Parts: sequence; C-alpha cells; structure tokens
Amino acid sequence: MNGSSSPRFSAEGHAAASAEPSDLGLAEYLDLALGGGFPEPLSYPPGLARDDWFAGYINQLVTRDAQGLDGHRDPVKLRRLFTVLALTSAGIVADKTLFEKADVNRGTAAAYQQLLEALFILYRVPAWSTNRLKRLAKAPKRYLTDPALLASAAGLDRVGIMRDPDLLGRMIDTFVAAQLRGEAAACRTRPSFFHLRQEDGTRDVDLVIELADQRVIAVEIKADAAPPRKAAKHLLWMRDALGDQFAHGLLLHTGPLATRLEDRITAAPISAVWR
Repeated sequence: MNGSSSPRFSAEGHAAASAEPSDLGLAEYLDLALGGGFPEPLSYPPGLARDDWFAGYINQLVTRDAQGLDGHRDPVKLRRLFTVLALTSAGIVADKTLFEKADVNRGTAAAYQQLLEALFILYRVPAWSTNRLKRLAKAPKRYLTDPALLASAAGLDRVGIMRDPDLLGRMIDTFVAAQLRGEAAACRTRPSFFHLRQEDGTRDVDLVIELADQRVIAVEIKADAAPPRKAAKHLLWMRDALGDQFAHGLLLHTGPLATRLEDRITAAPISAVWR
C-alpha cells in the first residue's frame, strides 16, 4: 500500500477492486445523480419542489451570480452556453462546435467557461500523455460538477433520461466522476485526474487517475448491469502498453458484483467507489 495516499487510491489500485456486492441498480444510481450534491434539494423528495429548486439555481447562476463577478455578462448567451455544456458533460467537444451550438463567439465562449469554472459549476479534465502511447488527443473533457444540473438543463426527469441513452450515459459518467473526485479529495497526496483518447478515437479511457508515484488507475464507466468482457478492451490495451506503470483498471457498472477479469483488471459496481 502506498502510504502517501488514501487506501482507496493506492499504488495497488482503487479499493473498488475488492468491493462487496451492491444492492443498487441503474434506477438507484440515477436517483442519486438526480438528487445532486446540494444539501437543500436533497431534503426534498423527488418531484416538483426539487425540480423547481434546480431550475431556480440555474436561473440565479446566469442572471445574478455571474453578474456579480464583473457585471458584464449576457444572461441569455450564458444560459445557452451552460445548456450546451450540460448536454455534453463528460464529453470531448471541439471548441468550434461548442461556440457554434451555443451561438456565441470564441472569445465569449472562453470567457464564460472560465466564469463557470470560477463558480465551481464546470471543470475540465485534461488529456493524459505519455511517450509509451502514440497519437493521443490533447483536448480536455468537460464536466458539470453536479449531475442534477445536467438533468435540469435538459428539462428531463428520471423517465425521460432513461429513454435517452446518450444523456443517461452522460448522467452516470458525470455522477461517477464527481464521486471519484470526492474520494480523491480525502487523500493526503491528491491523485490527479485525466482522460485518454487516441486522435482517431480507436482507444478511449474515461478517466486516468495518476497517483503520487506516477502509476495510474484507469477507469471505464458503463450504464450497464452486465457489461461484456470486451468492454474492458481499452483497459487491457492500456495495461499491456504501460506495464508496471499501470496500477489497476476498473470497469465500473450498475450491476451487483465485483469480478476479476484479468491481472489488474476488475469489473465492479459503481457503489464500490464510496463503500
């Protein structure tokens, strides 16, 4: 065990690799994501009151909080950009695509993203790089800090999100990333978060968590109770390419059981992140 870090993020891999069976499934994980991390809406049962709170929070964000920083923001443009960022959370989106979808110019898009980061609504996960792997993309992934804001921006409840595979995947990815970052914050030596993607898109790993000793934990996230073995193929590729630098690969899913797939590769329930 690496004494400079929390046991959950050690040089032997994340504690999820030895997880107990989970009683949570996709619906329960989605409910947790929809509840978000703000204390007040968590006190409300799912329904109109909670939905109204998040809608009001977003409205306050774009009309008052943002104005309070410098007084020169256009609430309409900021809301458009926020909505695009929400609907593409956990994704890699070219800057040009982002500002075209939001109908703002490049400078405005850059300034508003910095604003949302300053308000702790948005964060970027940089691309990981190593000389052992070739043709890696350099663009960051963008995430909302709270998955419930994604649902509110989309105007969808649990049923609506379950019917949209793309948004469902983004909700679960955003939720898991938030949970992992929360766990990492408890480490004495903070792990660093990255993602990995080859330029042609043939290889893609959702999150790469770099430990203090430069070893990495690779994480794939699936909104699936029983992902097929091939869902771990990019983890296997990364393990074989990195050798001893690869501490562990985790295939996180919505099913109940943790299963050792191969050497240093484990499929585990999402709840193992915090249990």
